[in-house]
Parts: sequence; C-alpha cells; structure tokens
Amino acid sequence: MPRDERHTESMPYGSLGIIPLKSCSEMGARIDECLVRWRKNRTGKPQFETGNYKKDTYIIDAQTPRFGSGEGKGVINQSVRGHDLYIMVDVCNYSLTYKLCGNINHMSPDDHYSDVKRIIAAAAGQARRINVIMPFLYESRQHRRTGRESLDCALMLQELTDMGVDNVITFDAHDPRVHNAIPLKGFESVSAAYQFIKYLLLNVGDLQIDSDHMMVISPDEGGMGRAVYFANVLGLDMGMFYKRRDYTKIVDGRNPIVAHEFLGSSIEGKDVIIIDDMISSGDSILEVAAELKARNAGRIFAATTFGLFTNGFDKFDKAYEEGLISRILTTNLVYQPPELLEKPWYINVDMSKYIALLIDTINHDASVSALLTPIDRIHEKLKEYNESKGAFDIEDPDA
Repeated sequence: MPRDERHTESMPYGSLGIIPLKSCSEMGARIDECLVRWRKNRTGKPQFETGNYKKDTYIIDAQTPRFGSGEGKGVINQSVRGHDLYIMVDVCNYSLTYKLCGNINHMSPDDHYSDVKRIIAAAAGQARRINVIMPFLYESRQHRRTGRESLDCALMLQELTDMGVDNVITFDAHDPRVHNAIPLKGFESVSAAYQFIKYLLLNVGDLQIDSDHMMVISPDEGGMGRAVYFANVLGLDMGMFYKRRDYTKIVDGRNPIVAHEFLGSSIEGKDVIIIDDMISSGDSILEVAAELKARNAGRIFAATTFGLFTNGFDKFDKAYEEGLISRILTTNLVYQPPELLEKPWYINVDMSKYIALLIDTINHDASVSALLTPIDRIHEKLKEYNESKGAFDIEDPDA
C-alpha cells in the first residue's frame, strides 16, 4: 500500500483547510497539489465520500494586509467553521516587504509571528481545530535562561495555545525540550533525516556507506543527538567537536569561539557528513570543515535543516573552489534566495510531500509515529542505492 494511503482507515477530524501565509505560499501550493491528487484518487470507503473531502484546493483564502502606518490585520475570506485548519508560516522569510510611513521594511520574524496571531484571531474560534506549522520555531534560539533574560520561545508557545492552537508542528527544534512550556498541547519536532539521506544518495553516485569509508560528525555538543541517530541508522562511526569559547567577551550577542576541539577516531581518507540544525553565518561549519581537512578527511558533505546564510554565499563559494566542502544540503523549509539554488555546491532538499503526508495523517486523526521514525525507509533507500548506485526515482510517495 502506498504510504499516502496507510492512515486513511479513520474518519477526518474535520474539513481540511490550509492557510499558507505569504511567507510560505510556494511551499503551500506544492503541499496542496499533493493533497488534491491523493484524495481525488481515493475510493471505496465512506470517509472518502463525505462532503468537502475531495476538493480542487484545500487552501483557504486569507490575507494579512497592512496600513500605511505599518499596522496590520488578518482577513479570512471564506468560512472556516468546523474546519481542521493548518496555518503555515516561515518566520525566516526576509524577502517580503511592507511600507512603513513610505519606507520599505523587510519583514522580520516578529512580523511573521504577528501575522500568525492575526489569522488565528480572524478565525474567531469557529475552526474545529487549529494547527500551526512553523518549520523554523520562532525564537527557538532563545530557548533557555542562563541569566536575567527572556524566555521568548516558551512565551510564544504559551501565547499560541492560549489563543486556541491545539498542535504546533516544527522541524528540528533547536531544543525540543521547549515543549515543556506547553505539556498539555500537541508539539512535534520533526526530523528531516530520511530526506537528507535520500537527496544525498540522489545527487552523489559513488558513496561507500560503511564505517571504513564514511563518518558522521557533530560540529558541537548540542548536535550530538542528531549525529548519533544518523551514525547508528547508517552503521557508521561518529565524531564530534566541542567549542572552546572565551567567556570574558561578548561579540554579536555571544561568546566568541576560541577553538574547535575534536573527539573521535581517525577520519583519514574517509568521506564525512556534518550534521547540524542550521547554517547561520556559516563560520562554525566551515571552521569544522577546515579542521577535518587538516586531519586528511576525504569529501565533506554538510546537511543542515535550515540554511539561513545570514552573511551571504561568498565564503561557501570559496570553500567549494578550494575543495573544503563538496556539497551542502539544506531544506526548503525556510526561504531560499534564487541565487542559492543555482550554486554548484548546493543540494535542495524538498520537504513539501512530507509535510503534505503529515497534514493528511493528522487530519485523519491517525498516528504519525511511523512518519517520525523513518529507519525502515532509510534502510530501503540504502539497499536500493547500493543496488543501483543512485539511479532511483525522486518522485516516490515516501518523500
């Protein structure tokens, strides 16, 4: 049975409605296309014939316009009564602008988050259930208190649930323990592990995936869990770096890194996969790559869920030209400048089908456990890759 049909025994929780805010309209369109195709092909069960199950689109018409003063509002232009709503937002999409007293302002994470609240308020409590899909969790880098400082991520989660949100779905949360702020509400921090492995295999045809030829590296102690998971699933050894910082100084809001210290076995001649949650400026991951090359590592691949590239691409272009980095994989869960998609070192990991499958499964009130633990699918892809050396179809239902 195709993966998109394995959760359809139960009745839908409510009429499905998707509200992708402007920040992720392109992703929303691809997700809608998947859902329309899957549901139109379903037959033979009573739940498939209920009203509003099969539609030409599941996207609800909604906008977040602004006044000349910069103030905004949320507008929903059709009924959402009884709907199972999925509001999607990319808080990192800096490409969008609005006018503030005649000046052009780029939207910040704060602006995007405010728009989410406006749409929730516009629903006016009429939706049967409200789910927020926020791939990059707003303020997730400010997830813990180390001094007299704010706990922004926890406050955000509590505010959303107080407004009536039942489930928050994010990807690779900086620290998933932030769920403790809303212990009685649904919270899923989803991994892109399967998609990373799949797209790496699709784009690199000569990998030898065993402990003699490949190794998984965590660039810091915070990413140990991700690296351990990858290494165990792929049957590889793991190493890690820890960041030695100068705690007497603060530069750009953080203590500067003095050195990256390596812990692990020999990496000489081995291909390396660096696993992390995000590339911000990119300094850390390139410093780690340089340290690995100094230890005679082979090709270096970096896989991170969010590619923010806050300081541009020049340093990555240079690293690629010098052979420091072979390929970098990031997802389309956050805004990708057109320039990035054209880079020879970049691999775009498309998550739209996976999100569509999550939405479809949750709407059917079915378990998502099998989707969140993709070990069997990863092993299937590895077997297929070893038999065909990368020549397998990207357009499969397990994406």
